[in-house]
Parts: sequence; structure tokens; C-alpha cells
Amino acid sequence: METLDFPHHIDEPPTLLLWRMDDLMPLVLALVAGILAGQLTIALLLGALLSHGYRRFHDRRADGYALHLIYWFGLMPLGARSTPNPFARHYVP
Repeated sequence: METLDFPHHIDEPPTLLLWRMDDLMPLVLALVAGILAGQLTIALLLGALLSHGYRRFHDRRADGYALHLIYWFGLMPLGARSTPNPFARHYVP
């Protein structure tokens, strides 16, 4: 019988080594952009600053706040019929 690794908490976010995946995404995106633009050093510094800023933003807010902001600005439209349009700010009965 093989042993399986389970997370310590059921709602624990996915990690890569020591960092949460959402903390690494700005750094990885900056790395890719830096490779494509030919400015790897500047892009990595910018990615590290963005990653640090996002981590501070994420730690001070409630869970799911970043996803709420992405939906609120219309960058992540949900296809469900019960989900209101993110651009409709006022509802008239």
C-alpha cells in the first residue's frame, strides 16, 4: 500500500516549495515577459516587487478578495445565469 500526502488543512492553498502559487504568479509572468522583451533583469526586479506588493495586499485582506476585485472590474466574467453583470452597479426594481 502506498502512502499519500494530504494537506494539513483542507483549505490550504497550493504551494511550490515555500511559496503560495498566487504569490509566485507575478514573478513568473514578469520572468516570461522579461525573456520575450530581452530585459530579464529589469523584469525580474519588477516581478519581485509586484510579488511582494501582492503578498502584502493579500495578507491584509479577507480570503477571496483578489478574485472579488477581478470580478468587480469585469476581468473574470462568470457564465452562470444567477451571477449579476459586474458592470451593472445599480439595480432598479
